[in-house]
Amino acid sequence: MSAPSTQSIRTGMMVLIACRISRLLDSMVGKLENSATLERSGQRPHHNVALQLLAGQSSRGFPPLGFLVRVALLCSLPFAGSWSQERSQNQYWLELASADQTYADRTAEIGRTAAFLEFLGEGSVVFRRGPVDALDEYRSAEFQRDEFTWESHYIDVSRDGDLGLTVGPTIMGPSEEALDPLYGHLVSIWKKNDGSWQLMADMLTVIPGVLSLQVEPSFDDTELVLEEAAHPVLAQAEDNTLQSLINADNDFGRNINFSGGQRALLRYGLENTRVYLPGMAPAVGADAASSVYGAYLDDQLRTTNPINLTYMGGYLSSSKEMGYSYGTMATNVEEAGPAFATSYLRLWRLNANNEWRIAVEVLNPID
Repeated sequence: MSAPSTQSIRTGMMVLIACRISRLLDSMVGKLENSATLERSGQRPHHNVALQLLAGQSSRGFPPLGFLVRVALLCSLPFAGSWSQERSQNQYWLELASADQTYADRTAEIGRTAAFLEFLGEGSVVFRRGPVDALDEYRSAEFQRDEFTWESHYIDVSRDGDLGLTVGPTIMGPSEEALDPLYGHLVSIWKKNDGSWQLMADMLTVIPGVLSLQVEPSFDDTELVLEEAAHPVLAQAEDNTLQSLINADNDFGRNINFSGGQRALLRYGLENTRVYLPGMAPAVGADAASSVYGAYLDDQLRTTNPINLTYMGGYLSSSKEMGYSYGTMATNVEEAGPAFATSYLRLWRLNANNEWRIAVEVLNPID
């Protein structure tokens, strides 16, 4: 795992400085209180300035001491809040990273099916010919899939630590010794239920070539997304609901038809958005991700038929600044031209303008 960031260290130092300033001001107030007591007893009749400051009155153009104390405390609060929030966020991030690693280890120990059944939550989905109930799929006597191994290279988690995403390279085959394995990326959505992380959605994208599992996630990558996210207080707005996320999901589908995939993702993606598409390397950042996304849709569609987006499920974190959606996007098979159909899995973040933006976009074609 990555070491604390320079920003974390700088913020911590600012908190310490603010605390020391606060202690110094407390000491000054104490001394002035003693002066006030002496003044009332007649022992030090010349400390009128001290008494005026203590009473919150201005003297000789200087602001009152009470005002200065309040300013010092108010200035320290943002630093303290930011530091505390970042510390909690990093802890949630580490907890999810640990859960994902345990999941990978259990898959290697007891096999894919048994491990999935240990971690899948109620209402979880996997993607076959569209989204299907994951527990029903893995409990089926007919279920049989290749084993796989993976490592995460990116992790994101909500401010309340109840929703998150992990993604990284994976190797698939009938066994670890398979001569001709498949490579891809495994994207997983996690939700914390009763204090434990559970899998709620899994989507796999297969790519040609070879991928290395020698990767490691960094909290620094997550911090870039957090810098774009809405303030925790503003995210609690009454009109910020799961329905507002669903509306953004549907608007994105319509925007693809109006503007094309590239412009649509530029409009609805974060500056640090990520896309994972079949047959293509991951793309990170608004320019790269939108370019790849547009090229992929242009190549797959080969038609002017509009895409119909069907939202099929999702969830909003308790902090209301992260959510996910999934469903299908397809052209009308009855119209002329090649048909196009894909499942989608989408992680959303509420941005600083309280608008839903795509943090991670994943597509899995429906054959």
